[in-house]
Amino acid sequence: MMGMLAVLAAFAASWLTLGGLLKRRHVLPMDHPNARSLHATPTPRIGGLGIMAGVIVAGLWLADAALLPILLGATALAGLSLADDVRGLPVYVRFLAHFVAAAACLLTLGLSGWSLLAGTLAVVWMTNLYNFMDGADGLAGGMAVIGFGALALAAWLGDAPVLAAFCAAPAAAALAFLRFNFPPARLFMGDAGSIPLGFMAATLGILGARQGVWPWAFPLIVFSPFIVDATATLARRASRGEKVWRAHRSHYYQRVVLLGASHRQLAVAAWGLMLAMAALGFLLRSFPQQATALLILSAAIYLLIFFAIDRRWRLARNEV
Repeated sequence: MMGMLAVLAAFAASWLTLGGLLKRRHVLPMDHPNARSLHATPTPRIGGLGIMAGVIVAGLWLADAALLPILLGATALAGLSLADDVRGLPVYVRFLAHFVAAAACLLTLGLSGWSLLAGTLAVVWMTNLYNFMDGADGLAGGMAVIGFGALALAAWLGDAPVLAAFCAAPAAAALAFLRFNFPPARLFMGDAGSIPLGFMAATLGILGARQGVWPWAFPLIVFSPFIVDATATLARRASRGEKVWRAHRSHYYQRVVLLGASHRQLAVAAWGLMLAMAALGFLLRSFPQQATALLILSAAIYLLIFFAIDRRWRLARNEV
């Protein structure tokens, strides 16, 4: 019962915070359209404050010794990212903070040696790729609802009610955010939302795996729509000698919009893919002996999707 109340509080805190922010739209930092963006009108980019308000309200209620470092790390990164949204920070400052937060959190979870190094790199990558994928209305918010919702359900089925409620908090807060971000968006998430959400996706995934709540591959499959697109895009750009840290419009989800799909159509299609991957994740959780086959199946799905988008992209460029 307490867990349910905390989740409802997360939804309410996010909704009220975002509604209050929009009433002061004229003083909010704006995301102005440029050659690398997909939107056409200036839009406030501070919606992550609402999401984190919900997470913090629920987290202070729920966090135990294992969850508190995750809450503190996410909150610290949200504060740093808010400063970046408002004033802009050097890249090295942001990355250093990501590494420190990831390593400190994983140390408290008991990782050491090579596991700590690999885990830190994974958390930093997930932290940043979530930000990379926050570029279309409803996309990152929908992934938060579905991804963290899947973690919450898996934790509940795994008899970990506190972890379940904590995972449900960002899902509930992101659901409230979608009220303002569903195409056409009135509010963007910004770094203050995407950075801590990526951090929590990674650290909660590691925590659940270490506690035996789900297999290691479960959170990877659940969040794979973001992981695969961002990783494949980075690899493709690096192979071409491009400066991978610069803003661009070459993610597969961005190409879908550039090929003529609306933000609404992209969001609905992406949510369908996310739900399908979550379903595969639960199959893996129930039948771990079939993990290899399910991972191959998910990889085949992505290869088919990427092949179709690449083919249409080449045809469109040839037509021009």
